[in-house]
Order: sequence, then structure tokens, then C-alpha cells
Amino acid sequence: MKWAALVGGYGSNLEAMLEYGNPISLVVSHKANVRALDVAQRFRVPCMTLLPKSFPTKEAYDQALLNLLVDEGIEALALAGYLRWLGPAVVNDFMGRAVNLHPALLPAFPGLNAVEQAFDYGVLWTGVTIHFVDNGHDTGPIIAQAAVPRYREDTLDDLFQRIHYHEHHLYPRIIDALDSGLVALEGNRVIWKESKSWINGQY
Repeated sequence: MKWAALVGGYGSNLEAMLEYGNPISLVVSHKANVRALDVAQRFRVPCMTLLPKSFPTKEAYDQALLNLLVDEGIEALALAGYLRWLGPAVVNDFMGRAVNLHPALLPAFPGLNAVEQAFDYGVLWTGVTIHFVDNGHDTGPIIAQAAVPRYREDTLDDLFQRIHYHEHHLYPRIIDALDSGLVALEGNRVIWKESKSWINGQY
């Protein structure tokens, strides 16, 4: 499949995807001058910036994004630091072919600042979730999760680094599994055609 990565930040997960060899054909950012665009250029992947402030409404922005993806022949989406909710125009067109990474064990700590939420709450375990994108907020069917311990002596940065480790190992493998047809969405059920140890964070 021809994949696009939707980004908006530092780009460490995009970097992990490209180093792994995921077939990312296009990178689209909703912010200008972010490191993720530099990562795309370094790997010679075409990249574009689509700024929300250039459009009168969120719906107009989402339609422009969808038009761009269709024009470029994009077949699947990987959200990686894309800090906007995808609208129905995009979600419905890419249902079952759009995935997101969330830095917590959903359904716990959805939304923004999930790592900070988990740290402040004092949980002993948090983690990483990769899920299909639906029209809710971090509510799509879960593809895989990796549990990450939070130690008593941890700083917030310690926890971030441990979560990033699992993000960078798990997300590229999930994209590869989706691309090869190893996993698919049937209705609201995630179907794995073959079990893999790394589904639960064992790499």
C-alpha cells in the first residue's frame, strides 16, 4: 500500500518508521518548521505543510487534506504526532486503513498529555496503544499494546524515554503487519492472521 504519515512535531516515530523501511510515500504536517519535515527530507520522502489557519473551517481543512491524499494516490495513513482530530471526511474514506499511536494504555488517559496524565495520577503501569482511527477521540479498535512500568523514582522524562522506546519498536512493526495483510479490521474486530510476540511489546 501507499502510505502517508500525518505529523506535527519532533518526528521521532516517523524516523523510526523510515529507518525500519515502512513504505511512507508522503508526509503531511499541520505545522510549519517542525523537525518531522526535516526527517522526511533527509529520507527523501515528499512532504507538505497544510496549515489549518489557511482554511475558514475545520471541515474545509479536512476536505483539503482528503483531496490531497486522494490526488497523491494514498491508500493508508499513519498518524505520528499529528495533534488534530481527523474529521469524518478523512476518517470515513480511510476506515480500516488509518492508524494512530497513543502514549498510554487506552482506554486510560485518552486525549492530549497522556504521559503527563499517567505520571501525575501515579499509576505503576502505563504504556503504548496502536489503534485504528474512528470518528471518536482515541476510541478506535485496538491493534496492539505494550505495557510500560512507571518506577517510584522515575522523573517525567524517564517515563517519556521508556514509552518512546516502545513506540519506536512497536509502531513500525504494526505498519508492516498492516501493509502485508497480517492484520485487518473486520467490523469493529481486529483480526490477526498470525500471532507475533511483539504484539505485546516483546521485540
